[in-house]
Amino acid sequence: MVLVARHDSKGGANDGTVVDFRGNPVDKKKTGGWLAAGLILGTELSERICVMGISMNLVTYLVGDLHISSAKSATIVTNFMGTLNLLGLLGGFLADAKLGRYSAVGIFGMITAVGVILLTAATSIPSMRPPPCDSYRHQQHQCIEVNGRQLAMLYAALYTIALGGGGIKSNVSGFGSDQFDNSDPKEEKAMIFFFNRFYFAISFGSLFAVTVLVYIQDNVGRGWGYGFSAAAMIIAVAVLLCGTPRYRYRKPQGSPLTVIWRVILLAWKKRGHPHPSHPSLLNEYQSAKAPHTQKFKCLDKAAILDEYAVTTEEKNDPWIVSTVTQVEEVKLVLKLIPIWSTCILFWTVYSQMTTFTIEQATFMNRKIGSFVIPSGSFSVFLIITILLFTSLNEKFFVPLAQKLTHKEQGITSLQRIGIGLVLSSAAMVAAAVIEKQRRATAVQQSSKISAFWLVPQFFLVGAGEAFAYVGQLEFFIREAPERMKSMSTGLFLSTISMGFFVSSLLVSIVDKVTRKRWLRSNLNKGKLDRFYWLLAMLGLLNFLVFLAFAMRHQYKVQQHISTNENGEKELKTFNDGTVDKMEEKTITKAMEGP
Repeated sequence: MVLVARHDSKGGANDGTVVDFRGNPVDKKKTGGWLAAGLILGTELSERICVMGISMNLVTYLVGDLHISSAKSATIVTNFMGTLNLLGLLGGFLADAKLGRYSAVGIFGMITAVGVILLTAATSIPSMRPPPCDSYRHQQHQCIEVNGRQLAMLYAALYTIALGGGGIKSNVSGFGSDQFDNSDPKEEKAMIFFFNRFYFAISFGSLFAVTVLVYIQDNVGRGWGYGFSAAAMIIAVAVLLCGTPRYRYRKPQGSPLTVIWRVILLAWKKRGHPHPSHPSLLNEYQSAKAPHTQKFKCLDKAAILDEYAVTTEEKNDPWIVSTVTQVEEVKLVLKLIPIWSTCILFWTVYSQMTTFTIEQATFMNRKIGSFVIPSGSFSVFLIITILLFTSLNEKFFVPLAQKLTHKEQGITSLQRIGIGLVLSSAAMVAAAVIEKQRRATAVQQSSKISAFWLVPQFFLVGAGEAFAYVGQLEFFIREAPERMKSMSTGLFLSTISMGFFVSSLLVSIVDKVTRKRWLRSNLNKGKLDRFYWLLAMLGLLNFLVFLAFAMRHQYKVQQHISTNENGEKELKTFNDGTVDKMEEKTITKAMEGP
C-alpha cells in the first residue's frame, strides 16, 4: 500500500499543520528533535517534583499536623490526585480547540506555580493549623481536628495545583512528541524511545521529591519544601519560553469534542439511510486523511450525502454531512474506550502507595542507626524501581522483543499495559501478607518489624508502573487522531484520575460495610490486609477483562515516508497489529486515490 507524498524543500511534511514559531513550514535541521523535546520536558519534570513532593507526604501532614483520620486523609489525597488527572481532559480540550500545546503548557505551568505558592503559605502560617496534640491531651484526651476555615486555604492551593498540573500533563507529552516527524523513519524511531526516556527523566524528579523534598518538609519545614517546588516551576516555565524558536508547532484544528458530537448526531439522524454499495460513495472518500475501516460501521452514515445537499457549500457544511476523515477519527476515539476502562484499576492499586503504605511505614521501625527515615521517603523504592525498569525496557526488554518478534516496536503498548496489570495484582498480594505479619508482630510481641519489609510492594508497583505508564501513554497518543492528541493524553490521565476516585469510593464503601473495622487510624486495630486482598482479587478479574479487549483491538494504521529505487518519496501504510481482509482491501482502495 504505497502513495507518493509531497514534502517541502526543508524536509517537513507539507500539510500546513506543523509550523515554526513564525508560522512558516518547519526546517527540520533547525527545529524539533531531542533538544526541543528536552526543553519541553523540563516543565513536566518540575510538575512532577511539585506533585510528588505533595502527594507522597501529604497524608502524614493531614494525620499528624491537622489531626484528620487515616481514612479521611487518604480520601483527601486520592481526591486531589484524581482531580489533577481529571482536569487533564480540560487542558487537552483547550489545547486542541484553541490554545495549542505550547501556550497551554506555559499557561498551566504558571497556574501551578501560583498554587504551590499558596500551599507554601497555607502550611507555614501557624493559624492555619490546629494546636499540637500535646497541648490538649492532658485536658481532653484527644487531638483537636482542623476546622473548615483552616482547611479552606489548603484546599484552594491543592486544587489550583490540580488545575495547573492537569493542564501540563495533558499537553507536555504531546508537545514533546510533536518535535518528531512520525512519517520519517529516523524520527519515528526516536519517538518510540521518546516516551520511555520521557518517563525516565521525570522519574528523577520524583526521586528528588521523595528524598530531598520530603526530608526538608519533615525536618526543616513544609514551607521550605514547597517554596523550592514553586521556584522550580517558575524556572521551568522560563526555560520553556527560551526555547520558543526551536519548537515545531501543530496548529489547533478546532474542538475535537465538537467533531465527535457532530458525527454521532448525524449518524443518528441518518440511521434510516441504507449503507452505500461501496465506501467510495461516502463524502470525500478519495481525499480522506485516514483510511476507511469496517469498525463501527453505523457511524459511516454520518458521511452519506443527503439528496437535498446539492450545492458545493451544502456538501461542505459539517452539520449536514461529515467527511470520511471525521468519521474515522471518531472511530479511533471509540476504539480507545475499552482499554481505557481496564486501565483504571492499576491506578487504584498505585494510589495505595501514597496513602495506606505510607501510613504502614509510620507503624514500623524506620531507623538506620540513629537516623529515622521519614515515612514518605520510603516511596524512594517505588521511584528507583521505575527508573530501573524504564532503563531495562529500553536497553534489554525492547531489543530482546525486537529480535524475537522481528518488529521495530518490540513490545507493543498493550503488552506493556498487560504486564503492568499483572504486577499490580502481585503487589497487593505481597502487601496483604506483609501487613498481616506486621500487625501480628505489633499486637502479639509489642514490637515493630522493619519498614524495609514494604520494599516488595513498592518494587512490584514500581515495575508495573514502568510498563503500564509508558504503555498507556504510548497507546493513547499513537492510537488517537493527530488533531486529538492532547485530548487523548487527557483521556489517558483520566484513567489515573478514575483510579484515585475508585480508591476513595472503595475506602468509603469498605469503611461503611465493615463498620470501620478494616481501615482505622491505628492500623494495629484494623484489618488493612483484607483491603489489600480485595484489591488483588479485583485486579485479577480486571486483567482477564483487559485480555479480552486487547485480543480484539486493531491498531491504528501508521504511515512512514521512505525512498524508492527511483529516489522518489513514498508513503507506506501499515499497522502495528493486524487487519482483517475486508479492512485491508478498503485501506488499499483509500490509498490509491482518484
